[in-house]
Amino acid sequence: MSDRPGLFAQIREDWIAHGRDWTRPGFRAVAIQRFGVWRMTVSPKLLRAPLSILYRMMFRRVRNNYGIELPYSVSLGRRVIVEHQGGIVVHGNTVIGDDCIIRQNCTLGLRRLDALDDAPILGNRVDLGAGSVVLGKVRLGDGAKVGANAVVLTDVPPGALAIGVPARIRVAGQANKGEAI
Repeated sequence: MSDRPGLFAQIREDWIAHGRDWTRPGFRAVAIQRFGVWRMTVSPKLLRAPLSILYRMMFRRVRNNYGIELPYSVSLGRRVIVEHQGGIVVHGNTVIGDDCIIRQNCTLGLRRLDALDDAPILGNRVDLGAGSVVLGKVRLGDGAKVGANAVVLTDVPPGALAIGVPARIRVAGQANKGEAI
């Protein structure tokens, strides 16, 4: 038995995390992702078929209208916030921890086409800046932050900051000679 709450309890948590505003595109994308996961638990395929059609229609509407591509195959933690709409693409094998924040134009995807399962793994409380890109089997530790427009190709330790192209890792309290953080 899973310790994860049911569909409506998760959607209520997400609604609260998104400021109790059901019209926010990020909330809608997360709610539809949760519905997509739930519909796969319906055993008879005959009963699941209309739910799958409904899911695909809602998924495409969110993708086309809001620019948020969050498939049901993503392992999505609790209270994940999709902060702004537009240009958000998440690979289906990505793992996203609890209380993460994803901003506009973020890409979580593959680095090579010959390794289709090598998707990013985000720990809890990860904060992705606008336009950030995380590629490949990269692990972002708990509390890690990725700066705006950073391209992350290596693991980021817990509590660290990744900035730049390609991303350089800054651990809290550490600065290079002559550089302020």
